[in-house]
Amino acid sequence: MSGNLTLSQKVWNAHIVHEEQGAPSLIYIDLHLVHEVTSPQAFQGLRDRGLKVRRPDLTIATTDHSIPTTDRSLPIIDPIAANQVAQLEKNCRDLGITHYGVHSSHQGIVHVIGPELGLTQPGMTVVCGDSHTATHGAVGALAFGIGTSEVENVLATQCLLQRPSKTFRVQVNGALKTGVTAKDIILALIAQIGIGGGTGCVLEYAGPAIRALDMEGRMTVCNMSIEAGARAGMIAPDDTTFQYLHGRHFAPKGADWDAAVTRWRKLPTDDGAKFDREVIINGDALEPMITWGTNPGMGVSINKPIPEPASVSDPLERESLTKALAYMGLEAGKPLAGHAVNVVFIGSCTNSRISDLRSAAEILKGRKVNPNVRVMVVPGSMEVKRQAEAEGLPEIFRAAGCDWREPGCSMCIAMNGDQLQPGQYSVSTSNRNFEGRQGKGGRTFLASPLTAAASAITGVVTDVRSLL
Repeated sequence: MSGNLTLSQKVWNAHIVHEEQGAPSLIYIDLHLVHEVTSPQAFQGLRDRGLKVRRPDLTIATTDHSIPTTDRSLPIIDPIAANQVAQLEKNCRDLGITHYGVHSSHQGIVHVIGPELGLTQPGMTVVCGDSHTATHGAVGALAFGIGTSEVENVLATQCLLQRPSKTFRVQVNGALKTGVTAKDIILALIAQIGIGGGTGCVLEYAGPAIRALDMEGRMTVCNMSIEAGARAGMIAPDDTTFQYLHGRHFAPKGADWDAAVTRWRKLPTDDGAKFDREVIINGDALEPMITWGTNPGMGVSINKPIPEPASVSDPLERESLTKALAYMGLEAGKPLAGHAVNVVFIGSCTNSRISDLRSAAEILKGRKVNPNVRVMVVPGSMEVKRQAEAEGLPEIFRAAGCDWREPGCSMCIAMNGDQLQPGQYSVSTSNRNFEGRQGKGGRTFLASPLTAAASAITGVVTDVRSLL
């Protein structure tokens, strides 16, 4: 590729090790993130082949998926989870990999600690055996999830066979209104283009509403790119990016920092670069969003009615909507606002950062959670937890009647008892609402931390603007 290039094309070109016509390209990987669920088979594959980790210094591991969010001094009850946690610790110790384990001060969700520690930097290629690796694209990195066999390949070679993705620009114009957040931007996009709308593409988010987001909001948007079927999501680095990264543990220092910023300023898409597809969203018109169905594309503005399957011409889509309504126990043509909820979950790699917790605390401060609602607040990392405690947020949550927990993926994947019971409804700040995702028979409404906190107070799906 030459001429006027997009952000993703520039990063791709800089990482090509070898390419042949008609074959996948061999690309270099700058940062490989590892967690306990998708790595055991990969490490065993290395042992079976008599191989070592080629660049242990470019591989960072953390324990997040299987770790309980209860008292860390207690043993892990679930034997499968306990084994996964212990196995990762052993693999990292044996192979010389930095591991932020159960008792580490840097432990946290892999997609929270990467940017937080300054591991993730503009222009990098970043991979992890987890689909939501797209999160790291918020700093201008080309970041995507890989499968277990690919995890093994990166461990062994620090390279990966890949084909280039198509380019797709999402332009978000205008300015967000009060009560509308980054989560609402991405839910609105997925509702518009569908869960397959970004297939084969890198989504590049641009426009005034994106530029106005802080880094944590940008991470939320990029995080859910995968829910639109995209390979990755990216936002060009700017002064907001540089201010966020400056001084972080693994960020360049001194003259190296100045050189890095000079290099990073060349990454944004060139004027005149062509995208394979473009979508424009009017940020002024966005309202708080919520999903009603069983995939993230089944979403509506919070006061709009649930779509009627009969209004859909495509028979497969109509059948999908009908099945989703049946599973969710909902009636088409009625708004979701006012529907009773049983559980509220504030956490996950989408919305467990300090700004997410602050926004939830702002709504909950001086109020009480509805007595019929269980509320779990799970920070994304030990650093987020420390910062929240320094600001007095746990006291606000506890006074309101919330359960303040230890960092981890928690109810996003229904681990270690952090899950719904059959038939229960959850307002969740996570990223997936598939059947059984948060517990067998559980029903999930995806929303922002503001909407989640408002719904916790009233006990029903609530437009947060009514409480502001």
